[in-house]
Amino acid sequence: MSAAAAVRRFEPAKVQGNILRGYRYKRVRYLMLEVTDVATTRRWLGATVTPGSGAPAITTEVQWTVKPDTCFNLAVTYPGLRALGVPKASLASFPTEFVQGMNSRAVKVGDTGPSAPEHWATPFNEPGKLHLIASIYANDIAHLDRVEQQVTATSANAFSTLGVRDGWCFDGDTVHFGYRDNISEPRFEGIHDPDQTPDAQPMSPLGAMLMGYPTEYEGLMWNVPEPDALGSNGSFNAFRVLAQDVAGFEAYLSDAARNLLADPLGPELLPPGEEARIGPGLSRHAALREIVAAKMCGRWRNGVPLALSPETPDPDAPVSLTDFDYSGGASCPFGAHIRRCNPRGGTIVQRAARHTRRLVRRGTPYGPAFDPANPDSEERGLLGNFLCANLGAQFEALACDWMNLGLQDPRITGSNDPLLGANTVDTSWLDIPLPSGSVIRLRGLPRFVRTRGGAYTFLPGLPAIRYLAALGDGRAS
Repeated sequence: MSAAAAVRRFEPAKVQGNILRGYRYKRVRYLMLEVTDVATTRRWLGATVTPGSGAPAITTEVQWTVKPDTCFNLAVTYPGLRALGVPKASLASFPTEFVQGMNSRAVKVGDTGPSAPEHWATPFNEPGKLHLIASIYANDIAHLDRVEQQVTATSANAFSTLGVRDGWCFDGDTVHFGYRDNISEPRFEGIHDPDQTPDAQPMSPLGAMLMGYPTEYEGLMWNVPEPDALGSNGSFNAFRVLAQDVAGFEAYLSDAARNLLADPLGPELLPPGEEARIGPGLSRHAALREIVAAKMCGRWRNGVPLALSPETPDPDAPVSLTDFDYSGGASCPFGAHIRRCNPRGGTIVQRAARHTRRLVRRGTPYGPAFDPANPDSEERGLLGNFLCANLGAQFEALACDWMNLGLQDPRITGSNDPLLGANTVDTSWLDIPLPSGSVIRLRGLPRFVRTRGGAYTFLPGLPAIRYLAALGDGRAS
């Protein structure tokens, strides 16, 4: 099937929303559910795709003319499919990493030490009980509460709620480390998203996210779970609860800046007297802190990419936050977070893999904003969704090979992602290339992000939800 034929065949009413286009609401609530009555759960699933049933309606990919007050979606785990009575032959057709689950794949994605599953919060420490994750999106708590009550009122004790997680967007789309987020996402062939900005990267085929469509690999498609009614138009998701050590991150910036004040190469990184180009009124130490933060991420904290503005976060002429490349040199460190996760057109060892590991990221902060003047011990972090058509070839390959091994470039091999990687103080490093060809090496990066829980889930298409609803009564096919 050609890409053009795939676009013609695509039916947005069969695909859950928030996969190919983001909702862009201010708040989200996740309900972690365990099936306790199979027959009742199946009936409730059917109600979510039946207009006028009273249950929250699954939001689809159909583009709206008026944005609704809320959106509602469902994901199911492998234990959830088993609990719903999916036949063994069908269960066996799902990919290995999904079947084994995130807990069993922990070492592969760097969930070791403090991020290991034995430290995960409830209910993620008992993956066999986590069957469904319902997602509610809205701009205020009242609407989240209304839909959650609607779930409870229409499910008749079909399942029990194992946990609830709320996330909310900060002003300016920033996250706890102070960076602007939600900037760059894949663009899909045939899908119009008016909110996306220009980007020189090639369009992604629908098969990068959805089962049953052509992929980036010529002539190859991912195996669709059987039967087709269950597998087609579905997408896989790595749902992650990622706690962020904001105090530790800010402390590291201060320590690194202090070391750079004494480094002979420091003046090449920031010539004396040019602190104002980093921000008005900044001391030399404060300006160096922001430079370190930018080099670790690959963007200044306001989102401006180093590849387009290496000297200042506030260039004289406006620059695109998305339309750039790495083919022009080392203004962005080879080991920076955004360059590791998406090498764009830059030269890497696995050149054929350059655009094949792209993920759709839907992340929302949780926990209160950090106040450095009044530090506290509250947990804060990110509720992250990392969507793809193949967890092993996309999410796990990116996390293992690129984020935690640095296999895309021999200059960073053996180092981890400075922001999200499984770093240890004794072995971590990040090289900052300088115009002269010299390199400043930052050392002693601790682990700033630890996994507090997660699950591999499947976001079934609308026909698949009907299939699950019909199991056990002879109507499933």
